[in-house]
Formats: sequence, C-alpha cells, structure tokens
Amino acid sequence: MTDRCHVPCAILSLIKQKREVHGMNYEIITLEEKTVVGLAARTNNMAPDMGMVIGGLWGKFFEQGVYASIENKSNEKALGIYTDYAGDEKNDYTIVVACEVMDAAVIPQETVIRKIPAGKYAKFIVKGDMHEAVAQFWTKLWQMDLPRSFVCDFEEYQNDSMDAAEIHIYIGLRE
Repeated sequence: MTDRCHVPCAILSLIKQKREVHGMNYEIITLEEKTVVGLAARTNNMAPDMGMVIGGLWGKFFEQGVYASIENKSNEKALGIYTDYAGDEKNDYTIVVACEVMDAAVIPQETVIRKIPAGKYAKFIVKGDMHEAVAQFWTKLWQMDLPRSFVCDFEEYQNDSMDAAEIHIYIGLRE
C-alpha cells in the first residue's frame, strides 16, 4: 500500500509547482548563473524599428557565421536574452542573441560576453510557428501579473524548426 501512495504523492508535489495564468502554464524554477556569448543591441518595444533590430541580430548571428564561430558552446541551443531594462517592458532594454558557453576566454570579433544571473524564473514552454508562438507569448505575458524582476528574461530555442518550434522562455522573478 505504501508503494501505491508514493507515486501519486510525488505526482501531486510536481503539480503544485506548476501554475497557470491567462491560459499559460508555467513552473517556478531556480537557475544557476550562465555565461553567454553573442551579439547585442539596445531597443524598445514601442520603437518602430524594434522588429528590424531584433531580426537583424538573429540574421547576423546565423547568416554571417557568428554562431558557428563561437567556441566552447555548452549546447547547440540559441538564446534570445532581454536584459538591462530601463524600467519595465515599456522602456528600453538590451537584446542579446547568443549561446551558452563553458569558457569565454576567446570570443569572435563584435561579440559580447554576458551573464544570465542565477535566481528564480518562471519557465514557460511555447510550441508552434516560431515567430507567431513567441509573439503571442509576449503579448499574453504583458497581461499577466507576475512579480517580474526586469533584470533578465530569455528564450531558449530547443530546435531550429520554423513551423514546429519548441521554445523554453524564462522570466526573471523578484526573490
């Protein structure tokens, strides 16, 4: 009888860690600090050229060989990082298109080294058309009442499929 109760109890504890707001499921996790190397630019969600700035970074990152030239990658996943917020989502921020590295002693020209800080994050999993799924996610997130830290948020692309993408999105939370 103890064995039968053990499995459901473990499942219940996992369910309690998961949450849902505005139809979006997420879980609260704690991450260790990550070192990344990539390209950075400053923009604002209200700026008319915001899409061109972010799209331009992604294009340069992959099409001009920046991703391929980064050494000591921790994995093959690309990251879209939002950091250095001047306030909330309505203010300026830095976008960094990057990948996680084990060692950043040697980096390609024009790239920057940044840290994703350790801490508490809300982790969302988004699937579908890469551009559409991410855009819909951010629109819904801005309507949520999460205790955001506005220190660092990031998208972690699990695959490179444009039509059937899986993206893990981490939103930094106040401690």
